Amino acid sequence: MLNHLRIENIALIDEVEVSFATGLNILTGETGAGKSILVDSINFLLGGKATRDLIRAGADFAHVEGVLECTDPTVQKSLHNLGIDTTEDIILSRTMQSDSGKSLCRINGRTVTVGMLKEAASFLVDVHGQHEHQSLLDAAKQLQLLDLFCGTKLDAYKTELEELLKRYRETDRALKAIAGVGNSRQEQVEVWRFQLDEIERANLKFGEEEELTVKRNRLASLDKLHKNATGSLSLLYGGNNIQLCAADQLSRASGLVAEISRIDPAKEQLYANIQEATQQLQDVISELRDYVDELDADPNELEKLESRLDLIYRTRKKYGGDVEFILKKKEELQRNLDNLENSDVEIARLKQVRRKIVADITTVCDNMNALRTTAGKQIADGISDVLKDLGMKNARFHVAITRKTAFGPDGNDAVEFMISPNPGEPEKPLKRIASGGEMSRIMLAIKTILADADHMDTVIFDEVDTGVSGRTAQQVAEKLVGISRRRQILCITHLPQIAAMADTHFLIEKSTEGERTVTRVFPLLGEAMASELARLLGGAQITEATMAAAREMKAQADGLK
Repeated sequence: MLNHLRIENIALIDEVEVSFATGLNILTGETGAGKSILVDSINFLLGGKATRDLIRAGADFAHVEGVLECTDPTVQKSLHNLGIDTTEDIILSRTMQSDSGKSLCRINGRTVTVGMLKEAASFLVDVHGQHEHQSLLDAAKQLQLLDLFCGTKLDAYKTELEELLKRYRETDRALKAIAGVGNSRQEQVEVWRFQLDEIERANLKFGEEEELTVKRNRLASLDKLHKNATGSLSLLYGGNNIQLCAADQLSRASGLVAEISRIDPAKEQLYANIQEATQQLQDVISELRDYVDELDADPNELEKLESRLDLIYRTRKKYGGDVEFILKKKEELQRNLDNLENSDVEIARLKQVRRKIVADITTVCDNMNALRTTAGKQIADGISDVLKDLGMKNARFHVAITRKTAFGPDGNDAVEFMISPNPGEPEKPLKRIASGGEMSRIMLAIKTILADADHMDTVIFDEVDTGVSGRTAQQVAEKLVGISRRRQILCITHLPQIAAMADTHFLIEKSTEGERTVTRVFPLLGEAMASELARLLGGAQITEATMAAAREMKAQADGLK
């Protein structure tokens, strides 16, 4: 729902703020007061095409901002898919600079493209009267509305179709993997066998590369390791005539501490500790001796390790991924080759499975088509009846459903809303209707019949009263009231019958302030509303009789609502 609209520097409007309400919002005013400017401003906000002519003369920019509320779960889901938060009010804004003609669009303060703004707005507001922003002119939207009208039974068919299409794709992929394409099957087999042989020859093992890398690094530093080990062993155990080694010095220290412990029993633990240190030193010396012996390795071992690591690296580079990935690839290649041994039987089986799935898909699509055909006739009859009430007695409405050769998530039906406004004219798509007034009434009829199916919160009707009067005007008013019980309606009108039905009434007025002409929008209450109805009834001359008629019309409208 559009709660608030702010307009700056659009045509005759310097600055206007309007707070709309739920239900039926009526906007009236003298011809040329600026009603179309308001609609142009909303179209601009919704991502419509605009030129610098839209900017008020002398202004540097034009700006429109709208605060909208969304409570419909279906619309919320669509907006969430666009990354738009709907937990709070949604703020759309668009600014155009006069020097460059470029516009800046924002949604909830985040800069977006015009296309993104237009897509988001298409879920929130419909403008009827001019062709832009009319979601019902889109064939995809027409199919969506028809399906919503069909109810839960069609949803069940769509769920079944989704599962069948998934199975079809899986079966088709499996068939292509086995059968190949044309003469490429044998070539594929040879490639698989070569790859499998190559991977098997490589004889890759989990953790082998890491283990070999450690060994290679050790062998590459063999000289340094040998030097350090023998040096350590010499310091600990070698000794010479000049300096005792660590083992000899520790042995002498142990004898001295033994003498201390005999004299001073309190130091027996000290003696035990030095004895333990002596044993630990002997263990270190023994391990170093073994280590020095081990370092006398095969001189060709490093070359062997380098060669093995190079083979592992080349295999990984060729097939991508790590050793685990390549081993899984090996299993996949083996399965593919095993399947080819019985490929003729498997191909025949998969083709049979695919034919059965296609038959099931066809059945589901036929059922969907039958539901849509029935619902389409109900919609067409209902809309045709409403159009008669709206002064288009000879109009013929039709929901055209054609079958496509390809299947998709929505089946294989193509849907197009068709209309013949006048006798002798062929039915043609809604988007080819030229008259703004006719289009508005057709959209009003569609909204009347599909009000529960359509999730659009806000609908704006401009020129809906073009060419109607009397009883037809009353019918238009009543239809607007009916829709406004479930949707927010903004309607620009010249007819008192429609204006009298307003839940909220705004007057659009043009005046001269200084040397500038400006357009203002005022909410009307009580007698001010009656006065505007009197103007619509009687023109410039408003008499007591006209005022009485206006009050009576308003009272009757309130009673009807």
